[in-house]
Amino acid sequence: MNKILILFAHPALHKSRVNIRLTEAIKWLNGITFNDLYENYPDFYIDIKKEQRLLTEHDVVVWHHPFYWYSCPALLKEWIDLVLEHNFAYGREGKALVGKKILSVISTGGAAEVYSETGKNRFPISQFLIPFRQTAGLCGMEYLPPFVVHGSHLLTPPEIEHYAAQYTLLIKGLRDGLFTTQQIEHAVYLNELV
Repeated sequence: MNKILILFAHPALHKSRVNIRLTEAIKWLNGITFNDLYENYPDFYIDIKKEQRLLTEHDVVVWHHPFYWYSCPALLKEWIDLVLEHNFAYGREGKALVGKKILSVISTGGAAEVYSETGKNRFPISQFLIPFRQTAGLCGMEYLPPFVVHGSHLLTPPEIEHYAAQYTLLIKGLRDGLFTTQQIEHAVYLNELV
């Protein structure tokens, strides 16, 4: 069984029907550590050693956040900048994360069609996530395709429940090793696996 660390970052969670439901669906699952960065570090003073210890204790890491301005909220960026230190996560001595899996779980207000070469945003989600994929690669981690909730502002309650069920199945599947490398490599979004 893989141990999964969810690094959750949402500065205005009370306004997000989608992320409230997604986190409720998975945060109490066995083998899951749910780390709410804005709850734990409202002053942005991150306990670097604690966060590094959490990373070393888990097999799969999830960056779960809303897709803000084609990136992540400020506290998650601060976490990446501080926690993934030279000679811990990368560099000559930085081997602590080698071989671990990592993925992005994001919600976005834009529909799937606006994230394409012909859409309003001109690029697919995978292009916007290149900095995350490169960060993972520098740390020797395997970056998996993302799990994406599109059009979050317009989703009906049943649609939100559908995404919450998919997310639960995904996390359980990653925890229990239910997906093959080939299945993961062929997915654009991990939503396709569940």
